[in-house]
Amino acid sequence: MHTADKMTVPEVRATVSLALIFALRMFGMFSILPVLALYARDLPGGGSPFLIGVALGIDGLAQACLQIPFGLLSDRIGRKPVIYMGLALFALGSFIAAGGHDIYIIILGRLVQGTGAVAAAVIALTADLTREEHRAKGMAVIGMSIGATFAVSMVAGPTLGHLIGVPGIFALTGVLAIAAMAVTRFVVPDPVVSRVHADAETVPAQITSVLKNTELQRLNFGIFTLHAAMRGLFVVIPLVLVEVGGLSSDQHWKIYLPVMMISFFAVVPAIIVAEKYGKMKPIFCGAVALMTAATLLMAVFIGNLSGIVITMFMFFLAFNLLEATLPSLISKIAPAGSKGTAIGVYNSFQFLGLFLGGALGGFLAQHVNRSAVFVFAAGLGLAWLLLALSMTPPPRVRTLIIHIDGEIDGERARTLTSALGLIDGVSEAMVMAGESAAYLKVRMGEWDEAGANRLLQA
Repeated sequence: MHTADKMTVPEVRATVSLALIFALRMFGMFSILPVLALYARDLPGGGSPFLIGVALGIDGLAQACLQIPFGLLSDRIGRKPVIYMGLALFALGSFIAAGGHDIYIIILGRLVQGTGAVAAAVIALTADLTREEHRAKGMAVIGMSIGATFAVSMVAGPTLGHLIGVPGIFALTGVLAIAAMAVTRFVVPDPVVSRVHADAETVPAQITSVLKNTELQRLNFGIFTLHAAMRGLFVVIPLVLVEVGGLSSDQHWKIYLPVMMISFFAVVPAIIVAEKYGKMKPIFCGAVALMTAATLLMAVFIGNLSGIVITMFMFFLAFNLLEATLPSLISKIAPAGSKGTAIGVYNSFQFLGLFLGGALGGFLAQHVNRSAVFVFAAGLGLAWLLLALSMTPPPRVRTLIIHIDGEIDGERARTLTSALGLIDGVSEAMVMAGESAAYLKVRMGEWDEAGANRLLQA
């Protein structure tokens, strides 16, 4: 087994460069959110809030449909070819939207952007390029890059919209996608070998069992709700800041900057308490309750700028906390050896939430009123809160992946799985023959690590 406690230089290079690819793509996706509704309403057909909502959310529909298939395709033809293809599609969609003179072309461009669903392939390449004991670090760096990019994009979007216009943002997004292709080609190392990693990729044979897992169902509904609420929010909030707050679009950063920055760092103590002291369920339920209250209060204070700013801060405080804790819960709850599939399904629900949040938010804004968008989000949040309150407290376990030297056939894998499951402190164990890896869920400080090492070295 590998026992080195530091990532090698190639592992660091792979992790940082792949995080950069995510960041370049995500910046383009996120920076358009705070400005698209304002821009689109002056386009032919853009007077329809429903069509604006569709434009905001349609990329999520394409990603929901394609992210798992693209991940599976990368197992067959290689990671980098799929990443090149996805980034090229994303760039194409960006340039289509940049040249769009009506809302329908914008929708088409956003749809094509969404077909560039490279997330699963990038994660799989990260798994190829990092050893089992350091893979979680690589995934954490990518996760942090996405969170930081979201915060920066919300602030930069309005400023860029003022400087280069929304078509300019779309064009810049296309250029950034091409830059990400160059990073893939010249900076990201080529893997020595690519194989399926059950901790990072979707395994088709596991999808049914993951979908039937009631605890995972709660989390899937949760991420759907969270991103539906967030995308619906951007159908309304930019317009409210202009019409109620009297802020021109180039001044919106003055609202987004403090809201995003303070909420981004304010959640750190809560995350530490949840993980270190085993308070995950109460912290998690509190965040869901805060999100629900924030969206409901947005409906109440829709005509008051101060009220909207305060409730936005509440929402993004809950959003950032839930974005951090949901993947941790997936890791704790998913059966050993099924985390990759659980994350793949979870991401599909997230993208579906983006689409329905935008489309339904636009529909409600057009056919009811703007407050109805927030009431709908609060209704979803209340349903999620009831599910969260009834969830089984997640076990205080840590997922470990241990490389096993040599070839492991099916019989040996089954024998090791059974033996590892009997070791003190091991809650679950699964040895994957094709990967020569053992997936363990252990109670840290209690498990017999030496015994596991002796067993796997035998």
